[in-house]
Amino acid sequence: MSVSLPMAEGPGYPEGFPLLPHPAEMIMGLIAFVVLYLVVKKYVVPAFEKAYDNRTEAIEGGIEKAKKAQDDADAAKKKYEDRLASANDEASKIRERAKEQGAQIVAEMRQQAKDEAARITATAHKQVEAERQQAMVSLRGDVGQISTNLASRIVGESLEDPAKQSNVIERFLAELESSTADDAQAPAKTGGES
Repeated sequence: MSVSLPMAEGPGYPEGFPLLPHPAEMIMGLIAFVVLYLVVKKYVVPAFEKAYDNRTEAIEGGIEKAKKAQDDADAAKKKYEDRLASANDEASKIRERAKEQGAQIVAEMRQQAKDEAARITATAHKQVEAERQQAMVSLRGDVGQISTNLASRIVGESLEDPAKQSNVIERFLAELESSTADDAQAPAKTGGES
């Protein structure tokens, strides 16, 4: 099976060059090319240029937005770090103040405890002294009464007279105090010398 192609009836243009087209075809081809070129130049190329420009602007705008976002992020990070450093400084200052206040409160409480202990001790000493004085007064009365009764029995006379009774009691207590004072001084002298 063989396929045959229709052949041109004439010898071709020019005769020696069968592949060269006819001049009318060349002119029509050239006109079609110029029309196509002008249509592409007027409508297609500007559309492509506009698309290229839009894409370039979008890319550059995206880059600018990314740079701005990066700058904003860097500024926010720096602000955060500054705030964090400030908060850490404030926290350490608060801790220091709390330690100082705690030490001051402890010192105040110790001083208050010492003052309260001193006050209680002073009150106790005063109370003991008051009770001692009261015991001395009570003891003087009892000793005076006992010594009067004893003296009246020994002497054999009655010391009913309050003036006589008072003189005897005072003399007896004075002698008792002086002998007690001498007894108290004697061990102190011997204890100091040895």
